[in-house]
Amino acid sequence: MMRLALTTAAAAAVLATVLAPRAPASAAPLSYVALGDSYSAGSFVRPWNADGCGRSDQDYPHQAARRLKLNLTDVTCSAAEVGAGLLGPQSELKGPPSVAPSGGWAAKPAQVRAVSASTDLVTVGAGGNSLGFAEIVETCAKRGLASFGTGTPCTDHYTRGEAASRLDSRFTALEADFAVLLKEIRTRAPRAGVAVVGYPAVVDESAGCGWGSWHQLGTVAKGDMPWLDTLERRVNALLREQARRGGAVYVDTYSSSTGHGVCATGEGRWMYGIKDNLTGPGDQSDPPSELCRSIPARGEACTVLHPNLRGATHQADLVTQALTGLGATRS
Repeated sequence: MMRLALTTAAAAAVLATVLAPRAPASAAPLSYVALGDSYSAGSFVRPWNADGCGRSDQDYPHQAARRLKLNLTDVTCSAAEVGAGLLGPQSELKGPPSVAPSGGWAAKPAQVRAVSASTDLVTVGAGGNSLGFAEIVETCAKRGLASFGTGTPCTDHYTRGEAASRLDSRFTALEADFAVLLKEIRTRAPRAGVAVVGYPAVVDESAGCGWGSWHQLGTVAKGDMPWLDTLERRVNALLREQARRGGAVYVDTYSSSTGHGVCATGEGRWMYGIKDNLTGPGDQSDPPSELCRSIPARGEACTVLHPNLRGATHQADLVTQALTGLGATRS
């Protein structure tokens, strides 16, 4: 009888162990791949890498990945175009560092190659370089200097004749390239959640801007600032439509950043001017190029209209929300 009781008890213990609910295994972090240009790379926000891409540890991909405990592959790169950069290799690198090493930087492979069948989440923020936005701002500054800040010399240039046709052609090419990019992402990662990140407000209002202030827009005529804003909104409209057609989520960083562009002041300004002081943790510096030194203004670097740390954090807030909606969860 004693042996029977012990045997019965042992069997009951084994049965209880088998039937007891198991603690869920710890889920592996989701795989997140970030593609994009300098606005996604957080260029000039300390600390950044030194491989010519200027990718910041405080860019929105890094901030969002830390908040959501994601496994991040960040291949964003300054000067990347949708064609030469995201879809194809990128050989033109501009940093920071703004002065390349003696042998130059090695070319970067197409960013989209980082996306694979195991990718869970993708963000893509690019398009401005495909249109030549930096070149446009430079042209506006030169024409504004020639007109002593009067009139609308840049608007006139880009809305008439050959320059207008060339800009329209770039928009057409960008639309086609972006459609191909989203299709390629879907082919490589058919189950991934994809978010297209638009551009934040740069010069949505000109009330606080002064002509000749390189801490803002330098010698761009105030009369041309509304056209620059219209150009940015046109880019964002294209990105929003491409996201809709490609089954991706669109992240609108423009609407909530209005009033915080380059013409704002103090902590309300989320955008670097053409030449500005650096933001972000640490004391990393960017030895200026010869052209940057020639600009008659104080400032640690020629930051040329990029989000500062406050701007990058604003982007990260919205991207975090979008990724959460695509299946990421805060830990």
